[in-house]
Amino acid sequence: MNTKLMTLLLIGAAALAACGKTETPATPAATAPSAPAVAVAPEAPVASDNAVGKKVFGQVCSMCHASGAAGSPKPGDKADWGPRIAQGNDVLYKHALEGFTGAKGQMPSRGGNATLKDDEVKAGVDYMVSLSK
Repeated sequence: MNTKLMTLLLIGAAALAACGKTETPATPAATAPSAPAVAVAPEAPVASDNAVGKKVFGQVCSMCHASGAAGSPKPGDKADWGPRIAQGNDVLYKHALEGFTGAKGQMPSRGGNATLKDDEVKAGVDYMVSLSK
């Protein structure tokens, strides 16, 4: 198995684990190279100057939102984000900060990173919303 494919499998497994999924893809242990997991941000429209939000998205949010793991909406997907955005920022912030389980999936509190400050979580939400309007 090539290194690039193995890295993608490791990223996917990490994303699923971060989103509360416990199943990981089967990989042969004997052929699994040691490769650091790197978050891959989706290609999306350029967002406003929200450096904190962009950083939080790249380091935390993208683990699920880039792939749509656990029902998470991908940034730029207006059909999936539209109803969420319509609820208002306060609801989006609450779900991101406290966690949420809905019909389409689940959102772990603070994206699974308890060390994120409230303002960082909100900046990440704002960044994804700006890509999805």
